[in-house]
Amino acid sequence: MNHIWYFAGKLNRYAGKKLYFNMMGMLIIGLLDGAAVLLLLPLLGIIGMVSAPGAGLPFMDKLAFLQELPTAQSLALVLLFFVGLTVLQSLLQRSLTLREVTLHTGFINQLRLETYRMLLQANWSFFITKRKSDLVNALTGELGRVTGGAFLFLQVLASILFTMIQIGLAFWLSWQLSLFVLVCGLVIGLLSRRFIVKSKQLGAVSVDLAKHYLAGISDHFHGMKDIKSHLLEGSRYRWLQDWSAKIEAERYEYTRLRSNSQLFYKVGSAVLIAVFVFTGAGLFQAQAPQMLLITVLFARLWPRFTGIQSQLEQLASALPGFKVLEELQRECLAERDEVYVENEEDGIKPLHLSRDLELRNVWYRYSKTQPDYTLKHISLHIPAGGMTAIVGKSGAGKSTIVDLLLGLIQPEKGEIAADGKVLGRSDMLKLRRAIGYVPQEAFLYHGSIRDNLMMLCPDASEEQLWEAMEFAAVADFVRMLPHGLDTLIGDRGVMVSGGERQRLVLARAILRKPALLILDEATSALDSVNESLIQSALERLKGAMTIVVIAHRYTTIRNADQVVVVDEGRIVESGPFERLCKEEGMFSALLGRQEQVAL
Repeated sequence: MNHIWYFAGKLNRYAGKKLYFNMMGMLIIGLLDGAAVLLLLPLLGIIGMVSAPGAGLPFMDKLAFLQELPTAQSLALVLLFFVGLTVLQSLLQRSLTLREVTLHTGFINQLRLETYRMLLQANWSFFITKRKSDLVNALTGELGRVTGGAFLFLQVLASILFTMIQIGLAFWLSWQLSLFVLVCGLVIGLLSRRFIVKSKQLGAVSVDLAKHYLAGISDHFHGMKDIKSHLLEGSRYRWLQDWSAKIEAERYEYTRLRSNSQLFYKVGSAVLIAVFVFTGAGLFQAQAPQMLLITVLFARLWPRFTGIQSQLEQLASALPGFKVLEELQRECLAERDEVYVENEEDGIKPLHLSRDLELRNVWYRYSKTQPDYTLKHISLHIPAGGMTAIVGKSGAGKSTIVDLLLGLIQPEKGEIAADGKVLGRSDMLKLRRAIGYVPQEAFLYHGSIRDNLMMLCPDASEEQLWEAMEFAAVADFVRMLPHGLDTLIGDRGVMVSGGERQRLVLARAILRKPALLILDEATSALDSVNESLIQSALERLKGAMTIVVIAHRYTTIRNADQVVVVDEGRIVESGPFERLCKEEGMFSALLGRQEQVAL
């Protein structure tokens, strides 16, 4: 229940007075419904179906004047009042329903935006440990379950309030009979508690199945090329068949549970009404008008009882979704990125590097529970305007150094400095504004080349776009396309080659005119022709910006001003390319036959 109260509190803060207005409207609807029921006896008395309709009822003396009027007038007056109550109740119900839809939609959007903002504010270490499909599932399926469950929780409260009004009316008519019926109803409610517990268990199964489905389907589409090339279509289809069988069993079990619950309540209500009539007539010796009104009240109330039971079961099945989303929000808050801005157009100017960028005695590990440090005693000097290459075996810590330079992670010990000044939070924001980043897996979204290039620079002119593409050696390729800059490149740029994707991403990074350009193994999967094109582009950029390159293929870095060799989280060698080639050390051992080919 704590998870429900967490989001109910958010709903209260979002809706405020509007929420209480709706609750008050529900209360008024309950009163109007009760008043309509109380008109039943005067109506039956007027038409002669019940003699002495007011006997034993505390309110009938107020309606004694109806007996003095002609039958037609009394009947018309009662029916007119009944119609008026019904119209008023219906109009109020319509207004509340429309307001509830507005509140519900607004709350969904509020919660979606809030959760997404928290995700954006989370640091890079948070995303390293999370499966992306689980985050997507939380923002789609679980978000819907939570918002629906929050309003369902309010509906349960409103239904309970409405029911209490009807019970109050019944107690006003005969507290003995009402107490008897209420006790019997509570006994049935306690006996049906197992249905709610089972619904919660099935809800957890449903959440787990939804996560597995989204994760599996995402993996299948991302790996479709491997699936097709290795003839894995059959096994992937069987995976979905197995999942479909599980979801079918879960849905059947949930429907069976709901059906059993409804069956239990219907049989229980029939037994209760029979016992009530027998006991009321014999034990309590209730008068006919009282029996009639109380019977009508409880006949109208019993669907409310079953409705509340059904709502509680639905709420229980949504509880795991509440837990998932609350835990995600709390994790995001705990892993909040210190270097974060809400708005790209916030006036933060990029950092200008005039002398150097340094890592000073930096130590880093991804988790404080991890005994070994990923980086140990890293002191790195990167001269401004030059090209620095970082090399080493896989897992040596190269990409972690890049993450530090990007400001995605902060050192546990040590500091980062630019032009001799230690960088604080505001300075790290300026550093991020001054960076152009080209990763190994180029990020391009489904759109035109123009859209992808202008993602970082929305105000870039046509001339600036072509200038950046010339620097990245991709302008000639774009000119040959049928629609030029407006050519669609497909999901993740699938309609262009890997080399063209990398050069387009390089052009996008250059378009920002960064002070620091970082290439994280951007040429590792390219052929020699595309690699040489990017090498030429880097040569043209040397001096105009500071360049940091991580590479496995050493032909990419032979023109670097300095080469830094990393092994097991430490810098073990550094110096010019030619000198390190000739010395006996890790770099010459890593270079191996590549050096002979390159030289």
